[in-house]
Formats: sequence, structure tokens, C-alpha cells
Amino acid sequence: VSVSRAIKPFAEPGRPPDWFSQKHCASQYSELLETTETPKRKRGEKGEVVETVEDVIVRKLTAERVEELKKMIKETQEKYRQLKKDAELIQAGHMDNRLEELCNEIMMCVT
Repeated sequence: VSVSRAIKPFAEPGRPPDWFSQKHCASQYSELLETTETPKRKRGEKGEVVETVEDVIVRKLTAERVEELKKMIKETQEKYRQLKKDAELIQAGHMDNRLEELCNEIMMCVT
């Protein structure tokens, strides 16, 4: 229960209400354990830190999330550049013939 409550604030919009149920979290974790390769144990000195399955899962999910965030940042930057370019064209008077169309597009996005 504590895990499902702890991760709820980080949810993406559109998740179903039962997504954070204890049962669903347990099944997702079980699936992760089944699909993750168990790291091979190495012979070595005592006290050597051995990577666990949980460590592999954390590293994998972290890498995936970093890639998702990089993609989101890139998309946001591209959208910003386009909006900035459009704003400059509007201020320069080059888009006067499309102002009504642009206004309608903005209204569609807002609603």
C-alpha cells in the first residue's frame, strides 16, 4: 500500500483509477522480476557488492525514464521555437492574412 500511495503523485494523466491499487502494483512488480535477467554472481573478495535483480530493474527503468524525459524536452523545445517564430512573424505583420485562422487554432487548443 505504501508503494502505491508513494508513486501516485508521479502518475501520468489518463491512468485508470485502479492503476495504483496494491494488487496492480504487485502484479507489475512480479512481471518486472520475471522479465529481468538475473545478474550473474561473480566470485571475488568477501564484502564485494553484488548487483541484485532490483538494482537491474532500477537501472533499466531509470534509463527508460531519462530517455522519455529527453524526448519530452526535445518536443517542448521544438514547439517553443515554432511558437516563437510564429510570434515574430505576427509582430512583423507577415501573418495578418492568417490571424483569424491562428486565433481559431488557439481557441481549439484551449477548449
